[in-house]
Amino acid sequence: MTKIRSVCVYCGSSEGSNGAFMKAGYGLGEALASAGLRLVYGGGTKGIMGAVAAGCLENGGTVTGVIPRFLVTREATAQELQSLDDLIVTEDMHQRKHLMFDRSDAFVALPGGIGTLEEIVEIMTWAQLGRHEKPIVFANIDGFWDPMLQLIDHMKAEGFVHSQHMLKPLIVESAADIVPSILDAAARTAGGETDHDVIERL
Repeated sequence: MTKIRSVCVYCGSSEGSNGAFMKAGYGLGEALASAGLRLVYGGGTKGIMGAVAAGCLENGGTVTGVIPRFLVTREATAQELQSLDDLIVTEDMHQRKHLMFDRSDAFVALPGGIGTLEEIVEIMTWAQLGRHEKPIVFANIDGFWDPMLQLIDHMKAEGFVHSQHMLKPLIVESAADIVPSILDAAARTAGGETDHDVIERL
C-alpha cells in the first residue's frame, strides 16, 4: 500500500433530492483539503461534484479534474473549470476512468446515479481481481447505499463474490469519517497503528 496522497471521489453531477448529499460533498472536499490530500474527480462543477470541488478549493486544497471533451459543456463551464489546479480533458470515458485510477490512492463513492455506480463497481472488480489494494469507501449518507450493499451481500450468499479477502469496501456513514477511515485502512494494510475504528462489510 502506497502512502495516501490523493483520493478519487465518484458522485452525482446533480444535487439529488436530499440536501444532506450536497453538504456531505462539501464536507468531504473540506476534509481532503485539511488533510493535505489531493482531490481527483470527474471535473464537473455542478451538483455534488461541484460541492466536493468547492469544499476542497475554498479551503486551500488541490484538485485534479478529469473530464471527457463531450461532457465539458454539460457538466461545467470553461470559466468554472479554470478554478481547478489541474484539468485533464480526455477523448472518452474509458481514458477518463483509467487516468483517475492511476492518479488516485483511494476511492470514495458519494451518492450518485448510474455513472457513479458503474465507476465504483469497476474499482471493486479490479480489487477482486487483484489489480490493486487501494482503499474503497462507500459514503453511505442517510443510508443511500443500503440497497447496493444488500445486493452485494446477496451476491455473496449466492456464491458469486469470490476472493472476498480482496474485496472489503469500507462503509462510512458520515463525511467527517471518510478521510480518517482511508488513512486507517492504509496504515492497517502497512501494519501500522490506527486511532479510529473503521466500519467494514464483506
